[in-house]
Amino acid sequence: MDTSPTRSIDGQTSVGESPARNGESRHRGSTRGSFHAVATWSSSSQSSQKEDLGSNVSKRLNSIVNSQYNDHHSTTADPKGQLWVSAEPDTTTTNTATTTFSKGAEVITSTQASETEENDHVDQSTYFQRQFGALLQPGVNKFSLRMFGSHKGVAAEQARVKSFGVWIIHPYSDFRFYWDIVMLLLMMCNLVILPWGITFFEDQKTLPWISFNVISDTCFLVDLVLNFRTGVLEGDDQIILDPKVIRMRYLKTWFVVDFISSIPMDYIFLIVDLEAQMEASDVYRTARALRIVRFTKILSLLRLLRLSRFIRYIHQWEEIFHMTYDLASAVVRIVNLIGMMLLLCHWDGCMQFMVPMLQDFPPDCWVTKNNMVNSTWHLQYSYALFMAMSHMLCIGYGAQAPEGMTDVWLTIMSMIVGATCYAMFLGHAANLVQSIDASRRQYQDKYKQVEQYMSFHKLPADVRQRIHEYYEIRFQGKMFDEDSILGELSDPLKEEIVSFNCRGLVANMPLFANTDPHFVTVILTKLRFEVFQPNDFIIREGTLGRKMYFVQHGCVTVLPRGKKEIQLSDGAYFGEICLLTRGRRTASVRADTYCRLYSLSVDSFNEVLEEHPLMRRAFESVAVDRLDRVQGREPFMRFSAD
Repeated sequence: MDTSPTRSIDGQTSVGESPARNGESRHRGSTRGSFHAVATWSSSSQSSQKEDLGSNVSKRLNSIVNSQYNDHHSTTADPKGQLWVSAEPDTTTTNTATTTFSKGAEVITSTQASETEENDHVDQSTYFQRQFGALLQPGVNKFSLRMFGSHKGVAAEQARVKSFGVWIIHPYSDFRFYWDIVMLLLMMCNLVILPWGITFFEDQKTLPWISFNVISDTCFLVDLVLNFRTGVLEGDDQIILDPKVIRMRYLKTWFVVDFISSIPMDYIFLIVDLEAQMEASDVYRTARALRIVRFTKILSLLRLLRLSRFIRYIHQWEEIFHMTYDLASAVVRIVNLIGMMLLLCHWDGCMQFMVPMLQDFPPDCWVTKNNMVNSTWHLQYSYALFMAMSHMLCIGYGAQAPEGMTDVWLTIMSMIVGATCYAMFLGHAANLVQSIDASRRQYQDKYKQVEQYMSFHKLPADVRQRIHEYYEIRFQGKMFDEDSILGELSDPLKEEIVSFNCRGLVANMPLFANTDPHFVTVILTKLRFEVFQPNDFIIREGTLGRKMYFVQHGCVTVLPRGKKEIQLSDGAYFGEICLLTRGRRTASVRADTYCRLYSLSVDSFNEVLEEHPLMRRAFESVAVDRLDRVQGREPFMRFSAD
């Protein structure tokens, strides 16, 4: 019984192999056995090499450890400087090694902890630096998006700010926005409180007054420094961020005024004069103190130059918020003008009392005549404000007419300021009234031209009446350039507006009920609004068909040749068959009431149907059906007049 050759584990054949394939099998077996032997030798040699390498490495490591162990733990120094071997190496060396290892671990742990603290400190400082830098850059809001166009534009502007340095403040940044709010509030308080405190309170060295002035002066000095690092708006779409250009521009424009209004000149003068007062006699010191008080009051008035900064900040906010031609901008300007007039009245009232006070209240001044030298500040301020308002509004001289030259000149100045403010207020109020309803004003101007035209051509009274009624129905008191307005809008926005304006027509017309919404939208964008008066012929028989009509509101009558008249109302359409056949009208259409229609020209009609060929077939089938019914005189709700 033959058995097939089988392979043993060592690559040799078994006993029962066939004689016919003995040589071949021997050859293959010997070859495979040789490969197996080589592989076995290679693997065994590699494993032996690895074992030798591992044993060598372990032996070397043990020798190093033992040498360090013997050097550091098996020897100690006696007090005389001699070396001796420890008699008990098991316990002592073990404890010493443990102590040394723990000390080394403590050193490594302390080093790692210090490095971790330094990294945390660096990360924390970097985090705060990034957060502070983000405050100085333009934020993503509707004002920056309107200025730079998109989020990508804002990101590009942020990168531009970083390129000029860390301390460049963008005018659209959050930091500048909140800082300007604080400065505006502080300036309003200064402009109101400073003249009032200087005029009606003699003691200028109280703690509240000094604290208020110190805080105000510090904030204004900080703002003075920040202005050297804040970008400047240049035109409508350019912002200057170069520090050198910002610095030179600020130095050439408002730096001097801001510097004078920010420096506490009165306190500097008092500190310089303090030594002179200490060395002088009592009488001279008292007289000098009175003069110093008056002079410091005058120096304190230099802070009122902050009004220029207040006006600049208001103007900058109007530019940033794009409040130029809007109705809100007109209202804001009116409010600003009223506030400015009230502030000038307040200043004038303080001036009415301050000038006589600096003159030690002469006998002919109004304060002395009214016995108000020693009155409370409430009464003094009330009478001074009353006089100022009387002068500025040019309605009188207050409690009595001025007699002294000082009062006369104060009255003249008050009248000039009041007349100027009054003229400015009237101009702004007139612009506000005109901007409230510009469309009605445009309609009135247009109708005045129409009236002049009718008068020039001497039109009959009935024609003039019809023209007047047409304008009233067609424009309803307002006139817009609708084509120009819609032409400036995007296509989606235009389609949305037209669909909203024609929503009543779409709702009443079955033609638009079950059709493609895109077809309806395209049709609506090409419609033109028209108005017809009663007895106007919308279509005349025999004319070329150039339009079809959709009835929005009103009633019309179709007058077919030799057939019964047919009434059409809201939602009807007519005139499409003539556009399909390019023939002449076969019937007339007359308006019975005031009709508001939408017309579609033949070019627009063909353009829409080329885009929607299925609707052309629908129009043609409906038109054929209608003609058949008209010839059979069947009643129907929709009619095509051609």
